[in-house]
Amino acid sequence: MTSPYAQHGYRVGFDWGPVGAAVVAGQLVAVVDVLSFTTAVTVAADLGIDVYPYRWRDETAVAYANQYDAHLAVGRSEAGPGDVSLSPVTIRQATGVTRLVLPSPNGSTIAQQLSDSGATVIAVSLRNRLAAAEWVNGRLAADPGLKVVAIAAGERWRDGSLRPAVEDLWGAGGFLSALRCDGFSPEARAAAAAYDAVADELPTLLHDCAGGRELTQYGYPEDVRIAAEVDQSHSVPVLKDGKLSASI
Repeated sequence: MTSPYAQHGYRVGFDWGPVGAAVVAGQLVAVVDVLSFTTAVTVAADLGIDVYPYRWRDETAVAYANQYDAHLAVGRSEAGPGDVSLSPVTIRQATGVTRLVLPSPNGSTIAQQLSDSGATVIAVSLRNRLAAAEWVNGRLAADPGLKVVAIAAGERWRDGSLRPAVEDLWGAGGFLSALRCDGFSPEARAAAAAYDAVADELPTLLHDCAGGRELTQYGYPEDVRIAAEVDQSHSVPVLKDGKLSASI
């Protein structure tokens, strides 16, 4: 029996977090983590840096980075001068980095989770939501049977439970609203409508939402500003062989 949560029968779906990514399967999956994994990935892609998603920054991450001769990002709060972290600012300032292992408990974890699923996985943020949608529109036109799913990564409460993050809803909805096809699930329609309702008020609302206020309070207002560069990136990072590389 098909799961009632799978949004079966619709060409375009939407859900939240790692569990939603596992349940709502599609041949093409857009992972959205606006503050800050997928924004960081688009900044890296604009600079020609390949990103290797990874769940946690621990000893296994060190070995993983060594395996690919890649630079391992440090924790955002641990970054010193010249270090690269999940902060898009540090990636934009990086020199001599061509491959980057970027741990993140949300967007990066979901991207790595999907890497062996057989789906085509792309990283989407507000910065590249239009470019990503145009890239997908070409594939939708070429394959009438293609199903596309947007996964909003969300954040975590202290108890580890999912905290739906409105910035990820907007990022996913902005991508979905630019798709030129029929067959949106009710969930996908709701996400697209959420973006359309605030599109004229971005980036102000991104700074004012809980995630934007959190980063600003912790001393990273520039990360929020970069995340609010709506439609400024033409890069479409595609996950292949464990790395997200730009398809421009």
